[in-house]
Amino acid sequence: MDKETVLNILRRVKYPGYSRDIVSFGLVREIAAGGGKTEVALALSSASPEVPERLREEVLAALREAGAPAPAVTVENAPPARATGGTGAGNTAGGTPQGGRELPPARRPDGVRRVIAVASGKGGVGKSTLAVNLACALARRGLRVGLLDCDLHGPSVPRMTGLEGRLAFDGERMVPHERFGVRVMSIGFLVDEETPLIWRGPMITSAIRQLAFDVAWGELDALLVDLPPGTGDAPLSLAQMVALDGALIVTTPQPAAAAVALRGAALFPKVGVPVLGVVENMSWLELPADGGRATPFGAGGGAAVASALGAPLLGQVPLDERVRAGGDDGEPVAVAAPESTAGAAFAAIAGALAAKIDLAPA
Repeated sequence: MDKETVLNILRRVKYPGYSRDIVSFGLVREIAAGGGKTEVALALSSASPEVPERLREEVLAALREAGAPAPAVTVENAPPARATGGTGAGNTAGGTPQGGRELPPARRPDGVRRVIAVASGKGGVGKSTLAVNLACALARRGLRVGLLDCDLHGPSVPRMTGLEGRLAFDGERMVPHERFGVRVMSIGFLVDEETPLIWRGPMITSAIRQLAFDVAWGELDALLVDLPPGTGDAPLSLAQMVALDGALIVTTPQPAAAAVALRGAALFPKVGVPVLGVVENMSWLELPADGGRATPFGAGGGAAVASALGAPLLGQVPLDERVRAGGDDGEPVAVAAPESTAGAAFAAIAGALAAKIDLAPA
């Protein structure tokens, strides 16, 4: 009996209260098969003392039923800490009871040191623009960077990075495309651009799990996750499945956008994810005549959001036609024109983020 056979046996064991198996939840840490023995090690984070023992018994029963020789199962359980309003590092939503059921533990994709969500309360504030340019700016600092596009209904990252085409596979895992030193994964690489995704809760959850964990990311210092706007299925599913080190909140200066940004940001403290900072986009327009600044979207929104969240304002990005053109042409301004005012702003935000979560090249 080899490891693959044992893995297939373990796929029959469901996490208590769920229809999904322990393999898809990433609870299997090690399998040793051969020499007349079958050893399985599980690792989870459960606040319930009954869950680890129940899983151990069910795995043993499944192995014995399949005729595995001398089965032995160990379970390492680290009970999750309770969320305390988002001041700690990493989310604990994975082990927190919700709706009478305990969720399986959140985890990082293999090989990834830090995971940062880029979020907004509403669309149109430049969230994807920030995610793409920030990823490029971090890569320019010598970091190993990944970018996960979780906007399933409106993926824009492929166009903004100039990437297209189907993905290659490394065994059962998808190999992300790469450009500008950034490894990129998006649903846009798996479906035709004109195909609408008419999906609801369970399908969205499954797709996010696959985009995050069924990918050969390799060793990454940071994985940025471009979330869709709002607090729907996708942001909540991501926070429950992926161990986030924090979230960046994107807004524009006007009060209407700032108010919605605050509502969107409220999700993260509830699931134990710290808000690392706020970025204000479209902050001003430089006037070509005299170099002065116009503020067509008002002023102060970013600072107001940061103050309300008790988080720093990490930077302000001006309105610049090169930012828009770079997104449309797949040449992000952080790479194409790093010396521009907008390019320098993205670089400064990358530096502030790297300092805040201790990101340095390996």
